[in-house]
Parts: sequence; structure tokens; C-alpha cells
Amino acid sequence: MNSAIKTLTQNGNTQAARTRLVDLMQEHSANIMVGRSGLDEELEMIREQFRRYAVEKVEPFAHEWHLKDELIPLEVINELAEMGVFGLTIPEEYGGFGLSKASMCVVSEELSRGYIGVGSLATRSEIAAELIIAGGTDEQKAKWLPRISSAETLPTAVFTEPNTGSDLGSLRTRAVKDGENYTITGNKTWITHAARTHVMTLLARTDPNTTDYKGLSMFLAEKTPGDDANPFPTDGMTGGEIEVLGYRGMKEYELAFDGFQVKGENLLGGEEGKGFKQLMETFESARIQTAARAIGVAQSALDIAMQYAIDRKQFGKSLINFPRVSSKLAMMAVEIMIARQLTYFSAFEKDEGRRCDVEAGMAKLLGARVAWAAADNGLQIHGGNGFALEYKISRVLCDARILNIFEGAAEIQAQVIARRLLG
Repeated sequence: MNSAIKTLTQNGNTQAARTRLVDLMQEHSANIMVGRSGLDEELEMIREQFRRYAVEKVEPFAHEWHLKDELIPLEVINELAEMGVFGLTIPEEYGGFGLSKASMCVVSEELSRGYIGVGSLATRSEIAAELIIAGGTDEQKAKWLPRISSAETLPTAVFTEPNTGSDLGSLRTRAVKDGENYTITGNKTWITHAARTHVMTLLARTDPNTTDYKGLSMFLAEKTPGDDANPFPTDGMTGGEIEVLGYRGMKEYELAFDGFQVKGENLLGGEEGKGFKQLMETFESARIQTAARAIGVAQSALDIAMQYAIDRKQFGKSLINFPRVSSKLAMMAVEIMIARQLTYFSAFEKDEGRRCDVEAGMAKLLGARVAWAAADNGLQIHGGNGFALEYKISRVLCDARILNIFEGAAEIQAQVIARRLLG
């Protein structure tokens, strides 16, 4: 207990320190996050580019999209395609930019800071590209990666079933060999952006004698994009929308397959029984990207709450001048910084080719909790107004809630982390 330790323990987390932190936060531009990121100049330039886009093209419209439960306009998808979002980490030889997972984090964070729906548009492209790069044949890579990179082809991930959420190994959708092709029969649910996409990364059981992951195969199942009048025009598949609290910009669907045809050449890797292993290889990247989306949502909550605390007057002064309010804002900023650095570290590890399933899982688990805490505290700062749909913080709270569920439910994520640490 030397003098430095005493200073830290007695003065480090005091009201005066928290108030001073909030004072410093107010000195920052609204377009700059609190504290240094530790990223290099190139990544910071990417951040600034996508922050500008989010401020101009996303934030002014996001709440209306949410309240009207509208799909994100195709104009936004086309603009993001021109900016390279869908081919960010795809190798240059296949038409992508060949950038790092860290760049993916920066882009996902800033777009999700504008609206999680926009920040999530490229998630399915990232998953599909990872699947094809890791497990696809040379012909599949040459065919699909350039199309995904340019957003000529929009993919969706079709894994979850009504009775199989976290337990993907027990899914029951069947793929039966029919000559050169496959016939798909079964039901899927919680399929994001299903209606207007062109190809599904579809996990199905090709070995009917199995009941676990060993009999599963992955398909690149082609479909015709639909519209509001006819969302699923492809023969052999039907679907309906699932109405949801938040995360609305791409919509969620349940799908039914009955005699749906998939070309034999679209069996990923050209070999049956590899589907679950192929999917597992994408988990690190998917969880890192989800952690980045969570940070964006948390940062959005902080942005909105802080501006409200400055503007809102009670008892003759701004809310931000009340210690309990400034303390909430200070801890929001600290927790966001911690989650952000863990996420970046996970991305750096992935970029170096090192195993990072624990780090990625931790980043996702922590990021989701921080996003929910930030949204909850942000709504509390709004008081009764936060409970009104017209205020943006109500949307952010709904959007934050899904983060503890998808891409690995918090309980499953914690179990995986514990198993690896104890193993």
C-alpha cells in the first residue's frame, strides 16, 4: 500500500474523477469516440470515412426505418457496395479489398453506431465469404467470391431451426441426393434478410442415419430475390416474416422447404458431412464482428444519452451536471473502451493467424453486456421520455437486446469460454 496505490484506490473512482472525465468527454467532437483507439493511421482513416457516412446517410433516417419496420433502402446497400463494405476482407484476387479483420471491426462499429441494421448488412457476406474461402473448391471461390464482394450477390445464413437454436448439431432439415442435384425438405427460422437475397448458406442433413453434427453438409443454395408482394418466388420454398422488437432493418423470417432444388455443384467443398466443421471455422470472425456491432450500439447509446443530458434542463441546470447522471455517462465510456480494446485485440490475433476463440468469445460476451448496460442507462437518463417510441434511445434499447442472443447466446458463450479455460 505505497503512495501510488493509495492514490489509485482512494481517488481513482471518485465522483470528482468521474465528473472530470465527463467534462473531458464534452470537449470531444461528437464524431470522435472517447479515448484513443490504439489503431494505426489507415484504420483511423477508414473509421472517419464510415463515421461521416453514418452521420449523413444513416442516423437521420434510422429511427423512421425502425418505427415503420422498413427494410433498409437498396440505395444504402448500393452505396456501401461502392465503398467496398461487402468485400472488405475478401482477397484481392477475388475482387475484394483484402483488408484485415480489424478493418472489418472499425467499419462494423461505425455503421452500427448509426444503426445496427446497416452495420449488420455485411455480416452475412462475411460469413458466406469465410465459408467459401475456408471450405470451398477453387471453382466455388472463383464463382461466388467476386459476386459477394461486389454485392451483385447478397447471401443469407440459413442454419437455425424451430427446435434447434444453440444445438445446431441436431438439426433435421434434409438434403437428399437426386441425380446430380439435391432436394431440400425442412423448416428454418430466424433467417435474417432472407427475402431479397440471392444465395443461402444452407446447413442440412445429408446422412439420414446420423443424429449429430457428423451428418451435416453446407450448401450454397441459389434463390430468386423477392419483393414485398412476393417475398419468396423460388419454387420449393415459402416463408413468413417474424415481427421483432428491434434489429428490424433486414427483417427476420421463418422458411419452409418442400422439394427445394440445389445444384450438386453447390455442395460446399464438394464433399458431404463437412458442414458443421466448415461453419465452426467461421465462429471466431463472426463473434469478433458481432462484438464490433455491439460496441457501435453502445457508443450510439452514449452519444444519444450524453446529448440529451446536455440539452435537458431540470432544477435550473442541465442533467449532465447532476453527479448521478455524469457517473452513468462516465462508466458507459469506460466500459465501451474496455470492450472495444478486447475486440480489437481479438481481431489482431485473427489477422496474425492465431487461435482466438476464447478472446473472440469474451469480446462478444462483454460487448453484448456493455451494449445492453449502455442502452439501459441511456434510457434511464431520459427518464419517462426514454420509454416513448419517438425517442431514439428506445430503439437502441430494443436493438441492444438481441446482442446477448444471436451469434452465440450469452450462456452458451460463457460455457465455451469456461470449457476452454478449464481445459
